[in-house]
Amino acid sequence: MKILIVGLGSIAKKHIKALLQLDSSVTILALRSNQSSPKIENIIDIYDIDEIDIDTIDFILISNPTAHHFSTIKKLAKYNKPLFIEKPLFSETNESTEQLVWEIEDRMLPTYVACNLRFLNSLQKLKNILINKRINEVNVYCGSYLPDWRPGVDFRKIYSANKEMGGGVHIDLIHELDYIYWLFGKPIKTQSYFSNSSSLEISAFDYANYLWIYTEFPVTTTLNYYRRDSKRTIEVVAENGTYKVDLLENKIWLNKQLIYASDQRIIDTYVNQMEYFIENVVKEKKQFNTIVEANTILKLCIQDSEIK
Repeated sequence: MKILIVGLGSIAKKHIKALLQLDSSVTILALRSNQSSPKIENIIDIYDIDEIDIDTIDFILISNPTAHHFSTIKKLAKYNKPLFIEKPLFSETNESTEQLVWEIEDRMLPTYVACNLRFLNSLQKLKNILINKRINEVNVYCGSYLPDWRPGVDFRKIYSANKEMGGGVHIDLIHELDYIYWLFGKPIKTQSYFSNSSSLEISAFDYANYLWIYTEFPVTTTLNYYRRDSKRTIEVVAENGTYKVDLLENKIWLNKQLIYASDQRIIDTYVNQMEYFIENVVKEKKQFNTIVEANTILKLCIQDSEIK
């Protein structure tokens, strides 16, 4: 297997590790823009796509900064190779991004936008549990402390903290909105609120709150960058009782009684995700979180994002 990757940041290294765990003989080529960039083990650097025979590439992995996704996807889509795109799909939505999405869809080019929480055992179990259950209310929460994300690095200088770089908690934690969409589908009505008035004093939004209305129930979602004791949960108030999923512990409770537990951790889902992508999207051309679906979720995520 031979892969072309664009962007070698921290998230790319997680995908590379997953690839090597699945196939230690995989060849990974990285399209670099700077010949002085540091070398990375197991990676072959190239500086022009014409240096390689693109027909030998199995798929292209796009994990460069979100602000460059549009131009990168537009440039590489012409090679008709399956695209694995790190979330979020774009940094904004406009007429140009819409046109690109539908051009790719019309050409039936296999695409997958990475949202690895869909592969977390407890969420997959919850999806099955909720089949034919009458739901009254859903509450989602994800809070963590941004300064702890990259120890030894000034958090105010990273993408996440800077609005002008396209950062913000609503974009970083789009995973929560993705799995809500995956569990329940598209809402019929939405409201959202964003702010950056916390003690972090950053320009990007450090708090986001969403209300998604479905025919029979509402879903509220709270996201923040300033919670020191990390919490990542979904609570489903159903007719037969309340299900609570702790994503960090990968456990499910029903009315405070533990009914499911897994040793898998979120970091493990990167391997599950990559394996699914290779076996189903690349080989079988199946559709799963395609560029069209991811674009819909992105628009739900950034709606009214100028409002504080």
